[in-house]
Amino acid sequence: MIAFVGSVFSSYYHWARARPQTSDPENHVCINLALYSKGKKRWTMTERGRRFLHRSSTEFTVGPSQLRWTGDELVIDINEWSVPVPMKVKGQMRIRADQFFHYQQVIDAQGRHRWGPLAPSARIEVDFPLPGLKWSGHAYLDSNEGDEPIEAPFHEWDWSRALLRDGSTAVIYDVRDRQGKPSARAAEFNQLHDRTVHYSNDQSSRLITARFKTNGEVEPFELGPRQPLTKGIWGVGRSIRSDPKAPAAGLLQTLEDTPFYMRSVVRQTLLGQEVKAMHETLFLPRVRSKLVRLMLPWRMPRRT
Repeated sequence: MIAFVGSVFSSYYHWARARPQTSDPENHVCINLALYSKGKKRWTMTERGRRFLHRSSTEFTVGPSQLRWTGDELVIDINEWSVPVPMKVKGQMRIRADQFFHYQQVIDAQGRHRWGPLAPSARIEVDFPLPGLKWSGHAYLDSNEGDEPIEAPFHEWDWSRALLRDGSTAVIYDVRDRQGKPSARAAEFNQLHDRTVHYSNDQSSRLITARFKTNGEVEPFELGPRQPLTKGIWGVGRSIRSDPKAPAAGLLQTLEDTPFYMRSVVRQTLLGQEVKAMHETLFLPRVRSKLVRLMLPWRMPRRT
């Protein structure tokens, strides 16, 4: 589930930014949900205009769906229609953090894009009468923000997160961008916040690793070279890293395969443990493609 203010992949928001005087991120909001279950896969990502938005310190409401903070739980109520096949999706998720983190990391060379896990380890209860799914398990909650379109600085990235045996969560950002050498702004942020970023020789590739421990500490860890995974049906390449000298990582399941984004379940070795990880690849040249911009409304309808 992703809640967007200024939907970063929205064609409507992209076209609105061509007219800065009318470009308002709060006029391009949505709650994206993907449910994966045999025979019951659902995808919802209806963008809505400002009149459907209500925000406060404890609530974020977009049309019929809502996120609300109760004081000890994040409760997410979903009441949407899936696309492209219209089927009702209605239910609730309740997320309770094992440990909250006040952590933020610059992920681009110019210091304009930031990422921070809020609750990298949490418990979730999921109950969707429509389409009839119910379970509980481990959850991960984070936040991304940017001062410019996501396709401006980045070429591509691979991201993954995995739960370790001691309850800590390991997160990897393997970023390749278009702008090369990090700016003074990014370097100052990393130094001020004691963030560890590994740069390649050409300065356009950065590797960010963070282990979020159950006692609230955050520490970096070492990884070996990038390993390729099989490409998707749209030709998007995926890659992953594991411990140095660890057995080769492998692909277990592909959940999303689109012209610019892939979501997968992978096997890798981190900190001496073989883990199952959630993995994503984002390939930004496709986001900049005019053809893809015209295709996206089929998966992302809009209500004004």
